[in-house]
Amino acid sequence: MKENLELIKRGLIIVDMVNGFVKEGTLADPQIAGIIPEIERLALIYLENGDKVIAFKDCHNKNSPELNNFPAHCIEGTNEVELVDELKQYEDKFTVFNKNSTSGFVVPEFFDYIKGMTNLTELVITGCCTDICIINLAIPLKNFFNEINRNVNIIVPKNAVDTYNIPDIHNRDEWNEMSFRFMKQAGIQIVKKFGGV
Repeated sequence: MKENLELIKRGLIIVDMVNGFVKEGTLADPQIAGIIPEIERLALIYLENGDKVIAFKDCHNKNSPELNNFPAHCIEGTNEVELVDELKQYEDKFTVFNKNSTSGFVVPEFFDYIKGMTNLTELVITGCCTDICIINLAIPLKNFFNEINRNVNIIVPKNAVDTYNIPDIHNRDEWNEMSFRFMKQAGIQIVKKFGGV
């Protein structure tokens, strides 16, 4: 039976909580696992309320141009592209999109999907990485809704997003805070914690 997207009013988006960014591989940072319990808490609330949960999984083929800018990661067919176990147990209840770039917004199937949600009023974005895939989804989404004169509140909870840390190169706290400022300036609501109700 085809899903009636017009019935969806609230949604939770989980970005790239895959093994390749959290548990194994060249770009994994185990500290990102610290946000898993909060994302799981929100996912369960949304599922119990009958609201929509969308998950993006980073998934590249070996010829992906993105691999010119980043070390090889999340190659299709590997364990790196799978949701972390704590979230994978709910995957059959999520709407899942694979993405081949740092922006889920440009995934054609997702774009068509989001356009169909004509009564959507709120999206909460969680996951990693705050300064790459989160910001590259949140700001284009807000711009899109503004362009078509739809008032959709986009919320990013600080305790449900994170980025990686490389000493003297990529300071986690600095990049998180910079990303929050840019997103807030774009009209995205930045909160310490989201209740989910």
